[in-house]
Amino acid sequence: MRARAAPVAVLPIGSFEQHGAFLPLVTDTVVACAIAREIAAAYPVRLLPPVTVSCSHEHAAWPGTVSISAPTLYAVVRDIADSLRRSGVRALILVNGHGGNYVLRNVVQESAGVDIRMALFPGSADWADARDRAGVQTSSQSDMHAGEVETAILLHAQPELVRPGYENSDFLADERKHLLTLGMPAYTESGVIGRPSLGSAAKGKELLAGLVESFGDYFSLLAGEDGDGRGEADRRTGGDRHTGGDPHTGGAPRAGGDAR
Repeated sequence: MRARAAPVAVLPIGSFEQHGAFLPLVTDTVVACAIAREIAAAYPVRLLPPVTVSCSHEHAAWPGTVSISAPTLYAVVRDIADSLRRSGVRALILVNGHGGNYVLRNVVQESAGVDIRMALFPGSADWADARDRAGVQTSSQSDMHAGEVETAILLHAQPELVRPGYENSDFLADERKHLLTLGMPAYTESGVIGRPSLGSAAKGKELLAGLVESFGDYFSLLAGEDGDGRGEADRRTGGDRHTGGDPHTGGAPRAGGDAR
C-alpha cells in the first residue's frame, strides 16, 4: 500500500479473459493497474493490489477465460471496503478495467450514506475526455474489445505484453443487441471488436494522462472535508461524472445489455 495515512483508497479491478490473439488474458487488469498507478503518482491515495478475476461470462467460449459470479465480486469488494473502514480509510474508489462488471455500480450505489464512501472510475465523461485528448479515432460504440484504446494503453504501459498481429486484426460489429444472451462468439470469431491497428503508445500515454486529470473531481469529492462530503468540483459539475462507466466504450452499459 501507499501513503499509510491517506483517507482515500484506490482498488484496481480487472479480469482474466480473452483479448484476441495479440493481447494477454490479463489485459483488463493491466489497464486498471496502469490507471491506478498514474493516479497514485499524482494524488495522495492508498493504492491497493488488484482484483484480477471478475465477471467475464460473455467470453467463456474462449479457452483461458476465468470468471467469478456477480455476487462473489460484490462480496469481495464489500469485504475490502469494510476492512478499509476499520483501518480508518474514509473512501474507496474502484478503478474498473472491465465493462462487464455491472455489479460494481450497485456496490457504489448502495454505499451512499454508509461509513465508507465509494465511487466508480472512470466514468463515461472521463473516458470521452481522455479519448478526445488522445486523438482516438474509433468511436466508443465500435471500440468494444481489444481495440484501439486497450491496445494503446498496453503499448504504452507494458509493450512487452503485446504480440504481433494487432496491426491486421481490425474487426467491427456495431450491432450487438443480444450480447448478454448470446455471448461474444455470436459477434466475433477472433474475440476482437474494434480497430487495434490504430493503437499507439503515444495515444496510450495521453489516455492515461487524461484520466489522471479527470480523477481530480473524484478525489475532491471523496477527500473533501466539508459537511456534506461534496467537493468543489462536484458542485461545479453536479456530480454527473461519478456514475461510473464502461472502460472500453466510455459509457455506462447500453440498452440491450452490452458487456465487454
